[in-house]
Amino acid sequence: MSDATVPATANTGVTTWNIDPAHTTVEFSVKHLMISTVRGHFGAVTGTILLDEQNPLNSSVKAEIDVTSINTRQEQRDAHLRSADFFDVEKFPAIRFESTSIERDGDHFDVYGNLTIRDVTRAVVLHTSDEGRGGDPWGGERAGFSATTKVDRRDFGLTWNQALETGGVVVGNDIKITLEVEAIKAA
Repeated sequence: MSDATVPATANTGVTTWNIDPAHTTVEFSVKHLMISTVRGHFGAVTGTILLDEQNPLNSSVKAEIDVTSINTRQEQRDAHLRSADFFDVEKFPAIRFESTSIERDGDHFDVYGNLTIRDVTRAVVLHTSDEGRGGDPWGGERAGFSATTKVDRRDFGLTWNQALETGGVVVGNDIKITLEVEAIKAA
């Protein structure tokens, strides 16, 4: 995906919103040693939201995460996560998401789509909330969205682990993902 701004679609009720990497957070959490939770985030995310103002169910999302931007606040662990044991950033430097459909769930929306990690693509559901809109000091319009999902890392080929003498494993399989997205309306 290009960092270039995508123009808004004219006269269709569809507006284009570009994800603001400086104000967007992609966080994850996973069990460590089966007794605590380790949290981390990716610092570089780009993407585009095509928002159908009349019918939000016709909207779509594409996003890309630079995997090299992973940060768990421990450089040795981050280096291991970038290695072939996990993300293998030399071969697969990006995580990608592309929506396939959207459904209303009360006041929230479920965004269905394809998540690609390494060379594996799986269907996931992002449980999302529209956090509102507002103007910024530079004359632009911003929108906020939050989302959560959970994936099994093994489904994406992230299978490295180590058994513990006391039973269990070093790294849990369920990964909880939380997104806080701020997007800027394209001119």
